[in-house]
This record gives sequence, structure tokens and C-alpha cells, in this order.
Amino acid sequence: MATLPKAPHLLRALSQNRKIAQIAGRSELTEAQRWFVRERSWINDVHLQLCRIPAATFFERQRADWFRLQLENLGWTAHIDRAGNVLATFGETEGPRTLVVSAHLDTVFAPNRPEEVYFAPDGHIIGPGTSDNGAGLSALLALCRVLGSHPGLHPLASSLLIAANVGEEGEGNLSGIRYLCQHSPQLSAVRAFIVLDGPSTEHVTAQALASWRYEVTFTGAGGHSWNDHGTPNPVHVLSDAIASFVRAADAFVSAGDRAQCSYNFSVLEGGLSINSIPSNARAKLDIRSEDAALLAELSGMLASAVERSLEHGNRSAKSSRLAAKIKDLGSRPGGKLPETSPLLQAIQLVDAHLHVRSRLQCASTDANVPLSMGLHAISIGAGGHGGGSHTREEWYQPDGREFGLRRILLLLAVLHDEFSQAETSVE
Repeated sequence: MATLPKAPHLLRALSQNRKIAQIAGRSELTEAQRWFVRERSWINDVHLQLCRIPAATFFERQRADWFRLQLENLGWTAHIDRAGNVLATFGETEGPRTLVVSAHLDTVFAPNRPEEVYFAPDGHIIGPGTSDNGAGLSALLALCRVLGSHPGLHPLASSLLIAANVGEEGEGNLSGIRYLCQHSPQLSAVRAFIVLDGPSTEHVTAQALASWRYEVTFTGAGGHSWNDHGTPNPVHVLSDAIASFVRAADAFVSAGDRAQCSYNFSVLEGGLSINSIPSNARAKLDIRSEDAALLAELSGMLASAVERSLEHGNRSAKSSRLAAKIKDLGSRPGGKLPETSPLLQAIQLVDAHLHVRSRLQCASTDANVPLSMGLHAISIGAGGHGGGSHTREEWYQPDGREFGLRRILLLLAVLHDEFSQAETSVE
């Protein structure tokens, strides 16, 4: 049978629950909730518009320009920083911004033409980037409009730094959020980061999944498949290195109680014609784990596999020899939000009030960077439903979006109250 918490803890929990209910019941928040429902068509239209603007990683500028203009039209002061991030603040004051709300601009795939992103008859938005991260970006714009158009929410709006950042996907290596965290003059006042990524309200990412990425390349002389037979083939040797690494990694991870990890080879390239020995071959590897030491072990296994395969390939060579190179493509840092974090407590109280059965998870998002710096950050979904992420068949269903927006706004209001009271008590 479950044991009730001790009386002081129970009283504190009841007090916190009452406080959340009081904040949620404020007229400006209930009106905002009705606004989300009333302006559903506008939010859906904005979602469609932004997803039709191509924004593949490293090529986000067109979407960034459009996003900046939307924010300015909604009454926010917006600019694009040197990294390409769109940053916006509300109000004339130059005071500190205690909360960062962000969503990444870039997508894995981009539409070749606007018509590739469309509303299906059943109400789904179909096309690349519609869920990841069309959901987060449209939520940002909806929040900015409701915050700017309701005077009772202006103090909350004035405490926010809005960021539509670049470089979250793939080899972008979190470049946008890195730049923001390392170079923003307002960072010293920021108390928490709320990253909006995808639609799901079932997960709260409070632990950053670390990852390291590599490119493995073998190069040689190449030649004719018959006349130059015996010249070492980079594709053959690369394939051997991949198989060797996977065998070693599988055995290592399955032996003993290892932390969860993954390793994935992709983007295999090499050769120009079927009757030619390639002059080069390359593959990219992504390894992820909750344990940084395990990443180091796997990286060492990669180096050993490449060295052994290179030696084996050159041993039987009749003429020229192969060379190998492992290039570091970047890393995503790990980190974890403390259980005592006011941000973690706030989202859990909000979810309890809204009857959201969310669970904490470890994932790789823009929250990795602030978490690795010891800052308070979470990544949450923006509401609705989605699927097919990182494919051209991606989709988003807006049903339930209003609930996700209500959850985000309530979280921001709770945090704003908490931080404002803390500052007042210090003074």
C-alpha cells in the first residue's frame, strides 16, 4: 500500500497545487486559452506557411527572415544574430530576460517546392518538417501573438527572450543554441530554458543524451576493375572496418551492465562506375550514450577497427597503398537537470494540474547545451500529434494543439511568478 508523505511535505504539496490552480484561473490565462481555440485556423495557416519555406540545416536564412518579419508584425522587437538565430523581446524596457523559449528553424529534409507541404483531407499537415519542428515554431508564433495582444500578459512577455535558432539537426551540431549560450549578453539573467521541439506532451526531456559524430574515409589510387586488379579497394576496406566495429561494439555493450547506447553508420559513399576500383570511400557514424565514458570506449573501438582494416587491405596490395582518416564531425554534450530544479518541479506541478501523464526522458535536443553548462533547461512538445520525423513523409495533426499551448503558457506563468517572487525577496 502506498505511503502518504509526511505532513510537512503533504502540506507543501497541497499549497503548491493551490498556487498552480490560482495561476491557471487568472482571467488573462483563461482568455488566452479561449484565444488558442478561437484562432485555430490562424495558427494552422502560419504552420503551413513556415513549413513551405525550405530550411535545411545550414540554409535557414529564408525561413529566418520570414520568422523575424512575423514577430515584428506581432509587436515584438526582433533581429537575426551572427549565428543566424532569430531573437525577439517584447516591450521597450532593456531589463533582464529571465526565461528563454526556443524552437529550432532547421529541418533534415526541405520541400523542393511549396506544394510538397499541404493539408490532407483528414486535417493532417503533410510534408518534411511539419512535426519536427513546425510544431515548435508555430507554437512560438502563437505564444508571441497571444502574449502581445493581451495587456494582462505583457509583464510575462517582457520577461522572455524568444529564440528561433539554427543548426539543431544533423551536422548543425547545435550551433545556434551554442552561440546563444556562449555569446548572448542577456544570458547572465536567464533562469531557465524551455525548448519546444515536436508535438508530444508525453515526454519531458530533462537529461541530455550525449553524441559524438565521425566521418571515416579511405583513399587510394583506384583504377580499372580488371586491368588494375589487386589495387586495394577503399569500399571493400571501409566495409570491413564497419563490420569489425559493429561486431566489437555489440560484444562490448552486451557484456556486463552497460548504459544504453546506439551506433549508426550512414551516408556511405564511394565509386563512380561499376567497372572501376574507387579512389575513395567514406561513411559517417553517430554514436550516442547516457555515459560519456562509454562514448570514449566506442570511439577507441572505431580507431582500432579502421587501423586493422587498413593494415589488412594494404597487406595484400599488389601496387599502391590505401590511406585512412577519421574526421571529427562534432559532438553534443550531455547533462542532467537536478531533481531539485525549480524548472523541473514547475513542469511536474503543471502536468499534475492538467492531468498530463508525462515522463522524464533522456534525448538529444537543443537543451543539451544549457544542461551541459549547468543551466536549467527542458525540452517539451508543443501539442498535437506527429510522425515520420526526418523523412519526406512527415506529418502533423493539429488536434490537441490548444492543450499543448495552454500547458506551455501556464508553465511560463508559474516560472515568471516564482522568479519574480525570488527577486523581490532578495531585494
